[in-house]
Amino acid sequence: MKVLLVYPRYTDTFWSLKHALKFISKKAAFPPLGLLTVSAMLPTEWQQKLVDMNITNLTDKDIKWADYVLISGMIVQLKSTHEVIKRCNNLGIKTVIGGPMATLVPHEFDKLVTHMVLDEAETTMPLFLEDLKNGHAKHKYTAPLNVWPDVTKTPLPRWEYIDMNKYSSMCIQYSRGCPFNCEFCNVTLLNGHRPRTKSKEQLQEELEVLYQSGWRSMVFIVDDNFIGNKAKLKKEILPAMIEWMQFRGYPFSFFTEASINLADDDELMRMMTKAGFNTVFIGIETPNENSLEECHKVQNKGRDLVASVKKIQNYGLQVQGGFIVGFDHDPQSIFHDQINFIQKSGIVTAMVGMLMAPPGTRLYQRMEKEGRILPGGSGDNTDGTTNIIPKMGYETLHQGYKNIMDTIYSPKEHYKRIKTFLKEYHPPKRKGRSFSLPKFGDLKSLIKVSWSLGLKDRGRWRYWQFFTSTVLKRPKTIQISLSLAAYGYHFRKVADKMRNPPRVEVKQLQPQAVNAPRGTHSSSFDSSLK
Repeated sequence: MKVLLVYPRYTDTFWSLKHALKFISKKAAFPPLGLLTVSAMLPTEWQQKLVDMNITNLTDKDIKWADYVLISGMIVQLKSTHEVIKRCNNLGIKTVIGGPMATLVPHEFDKLVTHMVLDEAETTMPLFLEDLKNGHAKHKYTAPLNVWPDVTKTPLPRWEYIDMNKYSSMCIQYSRGCPFNCEFCNVTLLNGHRPRTKSKEQLQEELEVLYQSGWRSMVFIVDDNFIGNKAKLKKEILPAMIEWMQFRGYPFSFFTEASINLADDDELMRMMTKAGFNTVFIGIETPNENSLEECHKVQNKGRDLVASVKKIQNYGLQVQGGFIVGFDHDPQSIFHDQINFIQKSGIVTAMVGMLMAPPGTRLYQRMEKEGRILPGGSGDNTDGTTNIIPKMGYETLHQGYKNIMDTIYSPKEHYKRIKTFLKEYHPPKRKGRSFSLPKFGDLKSLIKVSWSLGLKDRGRWRYWQFFTSTVLKRPKTIQISLSLAAYGYHFRKVADKMRNPPRVEVKQLQPQAVNAPRGTHSSSFDSSLK
């Protein structure tokens, strides 16, 4: 059997980092960890190739080589996925699709592909392979309800199928699942509430494989909530990571996703920085307490969120933040409040999106019951679109959202935020890498950054002001400062998409649907970033 694994192209999103990665000659931020893991589940006698369309083009020759094309991706890759399937069908090549996108919206592919292997591949892929071997493979495979595979049995990714030099970061998955129950989130829908974790031996082995492959840069622990099981982290996992990193001389820097209650555990933060972590993405969502109540973001309620962020920064962890506007309880002042919070907290990398209801979530069910679901939903949470009718009105929401993006990623406010962050950031001193962003400090990268930000960008004079101030007052932070400045350039490009606002037709919906009583609150091929 000849199998081609295809990772479709994603659009120019917040997390694509497209405009920043060109400064360091990288093609993409992250490799397709899910496909690389599924590759290890396939029979060893099969011939395999992998095409990441974010790195290289998919040719007809690639497709015609294969007996089967296996496709995985996220909802933001939906358009590209449809294009790949159409090309395969036109060439008469059988297709198999799986992953979070296919699992969440299977109706998009049901009549287009040969086979659908949904839910987490450890459960459904063996069933498909056995039936295929016996000559009677079914069209669709799904896991039994509430049956979650044991991730200690998950094989090592097949890293030999990619060119690591094309990426700015490698990926490892330690756990799946999140103990919280945010109404808008589909993480628990895909992976459950109980965190399932790998062993310390598995984690060390995955680190060693990356090390032996020659990797010496960022490693993204892709878990949706790395600290879902704090006790195991502190007792087993982090001590094992610290031991390995010290033995290897700190060849990597780690970043991950976590919940804000990380700020409540000093020992955990100390251990994470000792293990080499220096960045965490946290879902802040909103400073409005009523909106946090609405979406059941219980871990964020009743706390000084700015103080929590600064405490995490003080321990040597940069906080990247996710923010949402468009909750039913958002006041008209929410746009101003979000800007103030982001600036005051020093969250340099702030991902702000309009509230979206992913299919299958409790939010989607509530909005559907109230007659407030709109068609579509791009999966790009920074493109200024939503699939719900907001109570404040779409035009009000979109204009306020656009104002947030225009403000926080204006050169003036972005550079100001970097300075605020650096005042709080106190990483531990050690040999090896000290920051998680790609290395922008060499001469070649410096020239590229300065050419784009200092000569072509609309905030060029502010760049030189920022650059001069950094060199004179904080020379040791030059690499961090240039990295964050380059990321700001990318985010400005993303924000520029808001200059042509998308149109949303809602006239077919009845006015009373918007004011209807609120409903009751009640991995797949690719387990990397949503």
